[in-house]
Amino acid sequence: MLARTTLAALVAVTPIAHARVVATNPVDSTPHVLDGIVNAITVVGDTVVVGGAFTEVSDASQSFTVERDNLFAYDLRTGEILPTFAPSFTEPVYALAPGAGDTVYVGGSGLVRLRMADGSVMESFNPRVSGGLVTTLARSGSKLYVGGDFTSPRVALARLNATTGVPDSGFTIRPGAPRTPKVKVHALALSRDRLIVDGSFTTLDGLPRNQLGLIDITPVRAKVADWRTDAYAAACMKAFPSYVRGLDVAPDGSYFVVVTTGGPGGGRKPCDSAARFETHAAGAGVKPTWVNHTGGDSLYSVAVTGAAVYVGGHQRWMDNPQGRDSAGPGAVPREGIAAIHPVSGKALRWNPGRERGIGVKAFLAHKDGLLVGSDTTRLGREYHARIGMFPLP
Repeated sequence: MLARTTLAALVAVTPIAHARVVATNPVDSTPHVLDGIVNAITVVGDTVVVGGAFTEVSDASQSFTVERDNLFAYDLRTGEILPTFAPSFTEPVYALAPGAGDTVYVGGSGLVRLRMADGSVMESFNPRVSGGLVTTLARSGSKLYVGGDFTSPRVALARLNATTGVPDSGFTIRPGAPRTPKVKVHALALSRDRLIVDGSFTTLDGLPRNQLGLIDITPVRAKVADWRTDAYAAACMKAFPSYVRGLDVAPDGSYFVVVTTGGPGGGRKPCDSAARFETHAAGAGVKPTWVNHTGGDSLYSVAVTGAAVYVGGHQRWMDNPQGRDSAGPGAVPREGIAAIHPVSGKALRWNPGRERGIGVKAFLAHKDGLLVGSDTTRLGREYHARIGMFPLP
């Protein structure tokens, strides 16, 4: 995904707490992405950066259209598309993260750091990530965590110096024994003392960690935490040997939620579900606090705000453990987007709806609301092409 210059990327956001559930009526100021799909969103100051696979963007009123190759930015308050930020990426963007000094990390077939002022590449950041994609990023101060299916400078998971891109010698944890031909990290989330990782691996540093593991990042040399679940050892449909997808951690770091694909699995398997886990549980028998099933539709993204757990995919229902591409007993309709009570694990009444398509591939909770990125054009029963925002009431 080298820009028609070079490439570098990364995702990092401090978890945002909301006291309330967001409104169901999206704001009217967001631009429209006119084709393709949005894969990633981040906020740098008061600027929203959007990445994916697309070629054209219009303003909110659709009065003009501009070409943007897989990456663009707009003003969070006004929706104005930034004219000076127009880097060109020849391949899709999958991951974004804000950097220090008004910069952004961008990940895909490579990893780069860009200046927000003009979209130029910062040559001083030279991570030399190669051999595969960067699909997820998380930054904590001077450290940048990178996940994907790359093979260099580490395999699938690395911690880099956020300024230089040099790999951190204190972080050498290796995902292994994948359920797929190539090991891949799908998602990362950071708390104060833990890095939460999901992907196609079944081991971390040789220790059994089936598709999900926690890493203690407090020592000088990071180590796999004494936290293990067998929840994702089960098989879903053969087409999905590895089925974990998005994850996000609560603002206080006490728990996190994982969402999955996999096909109908019934109430005893975590296929097509969202599941809460406690971050500081310990031992080999950690079980989910709750699991909410869609009944046969994939979930790809999740955002945890304290007030709610937002999940997005192409689901038709939630609270549906007995559904098999159908509404089972107790199922509630939730087209394409839903909110779950963080304690009970049941769907909240919040139900704005969205056109299903492939599904929500990006959420970003920020102090003013919740940004949503997908491949469809209807959000909250209004036209919001591929990007939209639910405000805090």
